[in-house]
Amino acid sequence: MSKFKQTIIVSALALAIGSAVAAQPDGGPGEARPNILFIMADDMGYADLSCYGAQGYTTPVLDRLASEGMKFNQAYANAPICSPTRAALITGRYQGRFAAGLNEPNISFPPGQELPANTPTVASMLKAGGYRTAFVGKWHVAKVPEFSPLHYGYDSFFGVAGGAADYFSHSTSPQKRADPAAGLHEGDKPVKREGYLTDILADEAIRQIRAGGDKPLFLSLHFNAPHWPWEGPEDAAHSRQLGRMNDLTGGSLSTYAHMMQSMDANIGRVLKALDEQGMSSNTLVVFTSDNGGERYSNTWPMVGYKGELLEGGIRVPFIARWPGRIPAGRQSDQVLVSMDTVPTFLAAAHAPAPRQTDGLNLLAQWSGRASDVERTLFWRMRAHQQAAVREGPWKYLKMGNAEHLFNVQNDPRERADLKALHPQTFERLKSQWAQWNAQMLPYPERSASERTSTIYPDRYPSSNAR
Repeated sequence: MSKFKQTIIVSALALAIGSAVAAQPDGGPGEARPNILFIMADDMGYADLSCYGAQGYTTPVLDRLASEGMKFNQAYANAPICSPTRAALITGRYQGRFAAGLNEPNISFPPGQELPANTPTVASMLKAGGYRTAFVGKWHVAKVPEFSPLHYGYDSFFGVAGGAADYFSHSTSPQKRADPAAGLHEGDKPVKREGYLTDILADEAIRQIRAGGDKPLFLSLHFNAPHWPWEGPEDAAHSRQLGRMNDLTGGSLSTYAHMMQSMDANIGRVLKALDEQGMSSNTLVVFTSDNGGERYSNTWPMVGYKGELLEGGIRVPFIARWPGRIPAGRQSDQVLVSMDTVPTFLAAAHAPAPRQTDGLNLLAQWSGRASDVERTLFWRMRAHQQAAVREGPWKYLKMGNAEHLFNVQNDPRERADLKALHPQTFERLKSQWAQWNAQMLPYPERSASERTSTIYPDRYPSSNAR
């Protein structure tokens, strides 16, 4: 039996065992199902929280959340860029299984590249299990309103469709400031709001929490912060002068700090609303990022940024809090990835496990009732022909024509290339990636894939440099 097949079998067994454990939680079958609050930042790097090593500012709310729950040191995004991760996040499957997950990122939402309408999602499965489901924030999976969250199991949607939105006009383009369709949506209709977008999204999340009802709540709160354009809460004047969303001349460490501090404070407001409603004691709160950081972000001790399969492009902060279920003040080295949240949330909700999933139910590991499980994870990125595999401490990495083998547990900066010392491991992981890739959909011809060589001149010298 090949190592690749063994990996698939082991992963399936781990999922089955994890589901069986989660089916009988500590409180027994009569235990109330938890509310689930999933909070995601946008383009936030591994060390952009002070509890992960941020410098120059602090994030006291998220630091406190980590101290009240579990902080994960080896969590990954499904992709080094936005839309593919979001496709994996709602389906619990590798994004390469869906046309909607092939553009890196989705820019114009080409027809025919949506998730099929009947695709099971975390929202549709929780809704079938009796949950009220709400989506607040950045969608960026498919076109709105035709393929908004309302078409994938969410009872309500408030947010923006595309990859970036101005923090003050809320438009996806400076040239479309006056076009309501290019801004915020409530349900399937454009809506106008005044204020800083991070504040507005927190306001809507609080409204969903206060709405109450007799059903447990599943709330996805996807901030667009700290994604460009680089605008803090006091930068309304800059917004009015903005000529392009991806402002290559804008931003600073100070602006980035203000954006991060605003998101942290607004998460504090949302968590306070849980307290006020008496919901905190039975709410599973998870916080992470959709991919690694960009430009002003801190990815220490990793290198690499958004758009790259170096650790800095895919390793992300991940915090989980569930009082009485997840031990407080713990750190975990369990390797996990975005799509694991789907089977794990369903297990926490006492809902049936997904019929098809590439993610693992890690509820037993989060609760400290089971030891870490080893797994094999795969990535690809069309730009620079990137490929990566993580298995145990090992990582196979391909960027362009260069291939490497790293022990990222000992060497998270990916500096000591060990392929000459461990040629069998190198070849095995490379072969596994090829087998996995053959199961994914091929990239469409000329599909979008963001090249970081246009952003980081210090990392990619021009071809005529001596």
